Amino acid sequence: MADLTVWVEATGALSGAGGLGYAKVRAPRVYWSLVGLPVAWGRFALSYRSTMDVCGLTVQPSRLRAFLTRNMARREVLPVPPKVRRVRGTSTGLRVTLRLPAGLEPADLMAASERLRHAWGVHSVTVVETKPGHVQLRMTGYDVLRRVRLPRGARPEGLSVPVALREDGTAFVRDYRKVPMALTLGANNSGKSVYQRNLIRGLARLPVALVGIDCKRGVEQSAYAPRLSALATTPDDAASLLDVLVDEMGSRFDLLSAHGVSDMWELPEALRPVPVVVLVDEVAELFLISSKKDEERRERIVTALIRLAQMARAVGIHLEICGQRFGSELGKGATMLRAQLTGRVVHRVNDKQTAEMGLADVAPDAVVAASLIPAERPGMAVAADSSGGWAKIRTPHTSREEVVAVCREFAHLVPDLPALDSYRPHVPAGAPASGPSLVKPLPVTE
Repeated sequence: MADLTVWVEATGALSGAGGLGYAKVRAPRVYWSLVGLPVAWGRFALSYRSTMDVCGLTVQPSRLRAFLTRNMARREVLPVPPKVRRVRGTSTGLRVTLRLPAGLEPADLMAASERLRHAWGVHSVTVVETKPGHVQLRMTGYDVLRRVRLPRGARPEGLSVPVALREDGTAFVRDYRKVPMALTLGANNSGKSVYQRNLIRGLARLPVALVGIDCKRGVEQSAYAPRLSALATTPDDAASLLDVLVDEMGSRFDLLSAHGVSDMWELPEALRPVPVVVLVDEVAELFLISSKKDEERRERIVTALIRLAQMARAVGIHLEICGQRFGSELGKGATMLRAQLTGRVVHRVNDKQTAEMGLADVAPDAVVAASLIPAERPGMAVAADSSGGWAKIRTPHTSREEVVAVCREFAHLVPDLPALDSYRPHVPAGAPASGPSLVKPLPVTE
């Protein structure tokens, strides 16, 4: 009987260990919640002060504090680490809010993030400044980019669209109010198209006008015709369409001037024009020319794009430009346009120079990370903006059919823009141009 009991206990222990091992690989969230989180929390609590001291993240106490510690508390005066304000566990990691002592800045913790990661045995540590003097350490317990799943609360609203997952487990949101113009770069099969699909799927649910420019004869964007206000599939059509958009920009500026405001969002809601998002697929096709007669067309396109990038933010016209490379080899105007595109997303590239084109002028530290993206992780990218901050992201896989279904369902949200009527794409048979939606449209908030 005793032998049977020992056998049952041993079998149960082995089964439990095997189950945890299986969960660690196949269900990392479950493993993290059951095992990883308590272990990481305990390790952090026990080694916090010594880890901060070893990493050089402590400062000498003030004279008053040193005097009180030495003479009143009768203790040794020790260096002061950042004060822990809050520790909170999540389904993907650990969030620690710190108050920085005088003499430390967020950059000090960012520089030591790799050492902190190894000290506490977590997958990554990201430092985010929450307010002056306070930072949040976002520890990720496992590789959340291995199987991408956006947080439950991530949904399109206003002019913000969650399109990818950050390395710290939060959603990467494309916010056109904060970053009105953006550039996406990447080699073939790197995930650019999937990134754009997620963007279109989110934007299709919002009351905005979507304008597509796909000079690959529309092979990618023509399927989204039910939700597009305009589509250009050749460079000649693109030149004409961009001229129309420049004229539309001028009309909107006249409206702002007539009401004495400098931004579209300052207008009364009844007078406010609908936001326009221009999606350019493979921008190099707009710059390249095959003969001298194409030079005039190229000049029109480049001039229109630069004017829109420089001024259109105030009137609610936004550029979302994609390409494999975007440098000076494209000719006059390329680097000038790129400088106006403050948002950058760089997927896997074929050479370091391409990563530098996209990131060197806004976040130089991110160039190496973009150059090391593996081919077996399509959809992974480095996102940055002019603030200098950057993060690794990965877009969840979205099929073309899913995006087409969303575009058909929300086809009734295509706004009335008479200037674009002649560029409205033909809607394929079986795809209603308008009709009732099963889902309530999301409003654009001020």
